[in-house]
Amino acid sequence: MEIRVYYEDTDAGGVVYHSNYLKYFERGRTEYLRERGFSVGEMARQGFVFPVVHLEIDYLAPALHDDLLRVETVVLEIRKSSFTLAQQVLRVIDGKLLADGKVKLACVGPGMKPKRLPEEIIQAIKE
Repeated sequence: MEIRVYYEDTDAGGVVYHSNYLKYFERGRTEYLRERGFSVGEMARQGFVFPVVHLEIDYLAPALHDDLLRVETVVLEIRKSSFTLAQQVLRVIDGKLLADGKVKLACVGPGMKPKRLPEEIIQAIKE
């Protein structure tokens, strides 16, 4: 998915503030699931929520105001009640890798109790 950097995304130095990459990654995960037929909101209404339980990010180069960015998301691992994704943010104009991350999401239900991933989600993210 693509994201445009707005002035509000930048810090006093004119670069994207580091915590905004968390938002970009979140949007990338949401769109990744949407492209496979799953709405995060609908899954939550059905009792499946996916909190982040581990996150690593390496910031490699700055993104600047008005840059067009691409968030890429791929599955690294699927377990019974969690999955791990690799996510990268690249600048579209030159393909430069700006941020490289890995995020682990748990599947939980009411009361934040671990829950098995639904088989249809497993199959969709395996493809």
